[in-house]
Amino acid sequence: MTGLDLKEARTKLGWTQEQAAGALGLTQAYLSMVELERRSVSPRVLQRARDVFDLPPAGLPLDAETCHPIDADVFKSELGALGYPGFNYLRGKPTKNPALLLFEALGQAELDTRVVEALPWLASKYELRWDWLVPQAKKCDLQNRLGFVVTVAKDLAARHHESSRANKLAEAQLTLERGRLAREDTLCHESMTNAERRWLQQNRSDQARHWNLLTDLELDNLPYAAA
Repeated sequence: MTGLDLKEARTKLGWTQEQAAGALGLTQAYLSMVELERRSVSPRVLQRARDVFDLPPAGLPLDAETCHPIDADVFKSELGALGYPGFNYLRGKPTKNPALLLFEALGQAELDTRVVEALPWLASKYELRWDWLVPQAKKCDLQNRLGFVVTVAKDLAARHHESSRANKLAEAQLTLERGRLAREDTLCHESMTNAERRWLQQNRSDQARHWNLLTDLELDNLPYAAA
């Protein structure tokens, strides 16, 4: 979250800097410097701002540098908090930006199938920061995984007649297409047996083949894909 984001959240409430500073436990002078981006938004201020301004998930910070293993339960909890119907029994307040959650999920060597199925929903549901997400994916050689998820998400948005969202996903897909890798990969299932690999090489969807992924995920098989 930037100082400009903080200013936007304040002005949406019609608050003065003095009012917002009091709610955040800051001086007006310090808040002014934050909004002018002469000071960064500290984790303490961010946590307080989330409660004070009821920030949307996309307003949460984007701070990943590398991919690292994360317990599957974390993804389930975050997806439930973001409203994913498959985990709607896990309610709470999201702690991760949806773009960061997608990036971290795609970086996993192994991931619960139910979480993998949720990724196109995540990409379709939220306005993601593609200017952040695409470079991060390329940095970790995840552009094929992301490209495939975006392609399925685009088709999902189109099926639900969300043309604006589908167009934005198509733009992200085109950007990822330019960096598509030739090497074969899986969609977070690197322990796949050789027999499974051979079967998927012959039976995967055209989309998975295009993105050089060994996966059987298809839009029509997703539990939330019905029009």
